[in-house]
Amino acid sequence: MFEEILKDLRLNRGLNQVELAKELFVTKQTVSNWENGYLMPSVDLLIQIAKFFSVSTDYLLGLDDRRYLETTGLTDKQVTHIQMIIEDILEEKEEK
Repeated sequence: MFEEILKDLRLNRGLNQVELAKELFVTKQTVSNWENGYLMPSVDLLIQIAKFFSVSTDYLLGLDDRRYLETTGLTDKQVTHIQMIIEDILEEKEEK
């Protein structure tokens, strides 16, 4: 589960394994091992990955299908606006 989620997040961000490895200060082989299910990251790296992709560690581990957005530094008005956009998108999805 983790390997699929990580790969999807990486591809959606438009990164290759080398680029993600540089962002996380690990080797390309480490990222490859994670994505192939040969290794799991340490707890510290799992937290770092979650922060990088703005998701929870539960999401990364497949324990929760909800993602979160980092809103630190945004005003309450900006956060409300983002929530409204998300709600609009979800409503459109339900209508289809």
